[in-house]
Amino acid sequence: MKAGQPKNTRGTRLDDAVVSIKVLQSLRRRAEDNPRMKVAVPPEIVNQIKAEEAQLLYHELRVHQIELELQNEELRQVQVELERARERYFDLYDLAPVGYCTVNEQGLILEANLTAATLMGVSRSALVKRPITRFMLAHQRIIYQHSCQQLHASGQTQTCELQLVREGGATLWVSMAINVAQGKTGGTTLRVMFKDVSERVQLDNVLKEKSLELERTRQVADKANRAKSDFLASMSHELRSPLNAVLGFAQLLQASAPALTAVQQASIDQILQGGWFLLDLVNEILDLSSIEAGKLALVMAPEPLADVLQDCQSLIEPLAASSGIQITFPAFDEVCMVQTDRRRLKQVVINLLTNAIKYNRPQGTVNISWRLCPGGRVRVSVQDTGLGLSASQMAQLFQPFNRLGQESGLLEGTGIGLVVSKQLVELMGGSIGSHSTVGVGSEFWFELLLCGDKH
Repeated sequence: MKAGQPKNTRGTRLDDAVVSIKVLQSLRRRAEDNPRMKVAVPPEIVNQIKAEEAQLLYHELRVHQIELELQNEELRQVQVELERARERYFDLYDLAPVGYCTVNEQGLILEANLTAATLMGVSRSALVKRPITRFMLAHQRIIYQHSCQQLHASGQTQTCELQLVREGGATLWVSMAINVAQGKTGGTTLRVMFKDVSERVQLDNVLKEKSLELERTRQVADKANRAKSDFLASMSHELRSPLNAVLGFAQLLQASAPALTAVQQASIDQILQGGWFLLDLVNEILDLSSIEAGKLALVMAPEPLADVLQDCQSLIEPLAASSGIQITFPAFDEVCMVQTDRRRLKQVVINLLTNAIKYNRPQGTVNISWRLCPGGRVRVSVQDTGLGLSASQMAQLFQPFNRLGQESGLLEGTGIGLVVSKQLVELMGGSIGSHSTVGVGSEFWFELLLCGDKH
């Protein structure tokens, strides 16, 4: 500027402002690049910064400092979350209840959790970079290899059971699941998970042995049962012939002339009574053996239930009268047809009625009733006023030769009748059951299929 010319104050202020802005931008960039660096500002530049510009610079630097502090706080929070995530990963991965290994395409273990190392009885470092098949029994490696082939072919998770070898040579059974994952370098890795099932496999083996033992025992029992049935059938037929002869000659003696004396008549009565009882016993044993051998033939046909019960009434009333038992039969206002073998049905009803009379209390009653049931069935019930049966006695019903504690009593019986009745009812497509209350009495019932619609 020449002497005597006026100063251009406006231009000077503009130049100063441009310099200040450049200084602020330079300082901001340095602060952003390295917030901890100490900026050395040349004195001439500092002298050129006005007070209000320095205050603005200080304000901007303070704002930036706060921003950096907030970013640092966010970083610290992220670090805390990462630490928590790492701890959760440790819990979920290393302490998982199953062993876990990652295996590369060459079959080498890349990574293993603590559970896998614990199950194998080694450290994790002893597992890593070793073939996973190294820890399998030689003859069972093919199971793992086959599962891997199936996995690559289908892409679906494969499961198998095999034995692993622990440190020291001990073995354990494991249930293994294998799936595939994409590796970081583009290849594939296998995820192998396994858990110890040695106890369950041991129990399975024990159960298999017990099952085989039971099967062998059952076969022996079946063989013995068939032999028993054959023996009983043979002996029953052999006993019938002499029994019929004894009964026949006893009846001839009873009807002979001159009339027998009282002593002779009593002896003949004992022969007949014992003979008929023995013949009934033989018949029941023969029926039971025939049923068990599957040789009992039924003649099934529609039969009116009223007629069958009427036949039974005429046969059983003399026994009821001699025992002082009042017996009541139902009335039929309509025809009820059942699908049955008439002779075998009478045998079942007579057996139930005989037991109801035999095991009743003095001057007791027996009531026979019937009713229709759902499913096209009819139920016939025989209810008595006897002493009733306990829960333990009820559990032993329908067992051969079990008289429920009456073996030493004065009442005659074999314990076969109920078993034969049950078998006959079931062969006729029905069911049989009972209810009893101690001190009140018992009810035995059976159900048969109705034959068409009732009329």
